[in-house]
Amino acid sequence: RILGLFNWLSGGVVIVGWQSLFVVGFIVIGGIVCTLFLVDILDVFALGEEGAAHLGLNVEVSKFVIVMLASLLTAAAVSISGLIGFVGLVTPHLMRLLLGPRHRILLPSSALAGAIFLVLADLLARVVLAPMVLPVGVFTALVGAPFFLFLLRGNKREYTW
Repeated sequence: RILGLFNWLSGGVVIVGWQSLFVVGFIVIGGIVCTLFLVDILDVFALGEEGAAHLGLNVEVSKFVIVMLASLLTAAAVSISGLIGFVGLVTPHLMRLLLGPRHRILLPSSALAGAIFLVLADLLARVVLAPMVLPVGVFTALVGAPFFLFLLRGNKREYTW
C-alpha cells in the first residue's frame, strides 16, 4: 500500500491493473470524442470571451462544458498515473509552437506527443538504474523545467516607465 501511494505521489505507471485501465480508458476515449466536437469553440475562445460573445457563442455555458470535460479527463489520467508533472504542460506548448493554434490539429497532436513523451520518460525510468524503477516524474521534470524556462525567457516583456 505504501509503495502504491509513493508511486502515485511521485508519478508512475508501474502498478496499474487491467480493470482500472479499462474504466479509465472508456472515460478518456469518451472525453476525447467529446473534445473533438469542441475544437471550433476552442478556436473562437482564442479571440477572448468578449470576441466569442460577439460571434454569438454562449460563453458561460461553453466555459462550463470545457472546464468540466477537462477536469474529467485530468482526473481520469491522474487516477491511473499519479502526479506526473510537465507532460500536460510541455507537449501542448511544443505542439502549438510547431503546428500553430488550430485546435483541430493541436488537440490530437498534443495527446500523441504527450503519450510519446510519457513512454520515453517511463523507458528511461526503468532503464537508468535497472532493476530499480525511478519515478517517471523525475524525467519529465528534467525536460519540463528547462523547457518552461526557455518559454519564459522568450516571452519576457520589457516594461518602460
